[in-house]
This record gives sequence, structure tokens and C-alpha cells, in this order.
Amino acid sequence: MKPLLKIMAALTIIFIAIFLLGQVFGFLTVDKVRILLETAQRIDPTYIFAAVVILLLLDIILSVPTLATILLAGFFLGFPLGAAAALVGLTLAMLTGYAISRKYGDRAISLLIKNETERAEMTASFAHNGPAMIMLARAIPMAPEVTACMAGVTHMPLMRYIIFFTLGTLPYVAIAAYAGSISSPSDPKPAIFAGLGLYAALWIGWYIYQHRQKNRQSA
Repeated sequence: MKPLLKIMAALTIIFIAIFLLGQVFGFLTVDKVRILLETAQRIDPTYIFAAVVILLLLDIILSVPTLATILLAGFFLGFPLGAAAALVGLTLAMLTGYAISRKYGDRAISLLIKNETERAEMTASFAHNGPAMIMLARAIPMAPEVTACMAGVTHMPLMRYIIFFTLGTLPYVAIAAYAGSISSPSDPKPAIFAGLGLYAALWIGWYIYQHRQKNRQSA
């Protein structure tokens, strides 16, 4: 388990660094995302779908306010179109991380973990714990990107990754986009409650998962 945690920690540090750079330079704040979507709506409403997809695709490289973007997608596009745009964007982002890590990750892993036995242990640990991590990743910032890269590095079968990613992401996107579709600047309560509810449900899922893991290890 230690080699797995070591690699995940290294990936988390990289994504946190990207996030901090984004905050310093203000690449994609919530206000900028809203202004961009408002501009797309004024030019041609059909551009909003493409804008949402591109914004969420960039999440694998830049720090995009994911939940806010999905809520805004629901507000501008309605439901289910906003959910569809968000799901396409997030899927493309995670598949990009998966593909890059699968192709080039072995070189980086060999620098961090030189022992072949430990690398095999890392792969086995992610094969066992990865599905739950992928499904619950939306509870923690950077975790979706980290788990996508780990799935690629450990050569998790693509369809297996897509299944667990979809199980974790589809309900998240659907609820957020629907909440955005019934919200407005004068009544943002549905969006606020949906955001709080999503994180609460995911954190409860993490707690249950960690509790079961501890019981298994003690047994």
C-alpha cells in the first residue's frame, strides 16, 4: 500500500501546484467561467455546450471549478442537456489523463519507485482499492485527476476504469446539473443545497469505505 500512497501523493502535489498557479494568475475562476458562458450565449446559444465541454476537458491540465461549471451548465443549458455537456467534458478530461499516464507513466514511476517488487505491489494495491477510489473521487479536490492517472499508470483495463468512473460521476453530474437548471441568481438555494448534499454523500461514502477497510485489515 505504501508505494501506491507514495505515487498518489506525488500526483496530488503536482495537481495542487497547478491549482495554486491557477489561483495566483486567475486562469479560470467561477466568475470567469460564468462570463465565458454568458458570452457564448450572446454569440450563439449552441456554443454553450461546446464551451462547457472544453472547460471541463481543461480540468485535467488547469484548475477548473468543476462543480460550479456543472451548475452553470445546468443553468444555461437546462436539464438534461447541461448534464450531457458536463459528462462529455469530464469523460474526455479523465480519458486524457488515463491515456497520457498509460503511455508515459512507467518512466515517471520508475524514477520514484525503483524496486520492481514495490511497483508490482502498487499495481496490485490499486487494482484492489482503485474501484472505490474512482467512484468516490469527487469527494476530494484533485482526486478524480489522480485516480485517472493511477488507472493509466497501473494499466487498469479501459472499460473497467470507464465503468467505475461513470458510476461515480454520472449521479454527481446529473444532480448538480439539475440543481443548476432550477436555480437562478435570485434563488441560488437549489444549487447551494445540491453542492452541500453531494459532498456530504461522498464523504459519508469515504467514511464507510475507510471503516470497512480497517475492519478487513484488523480481521
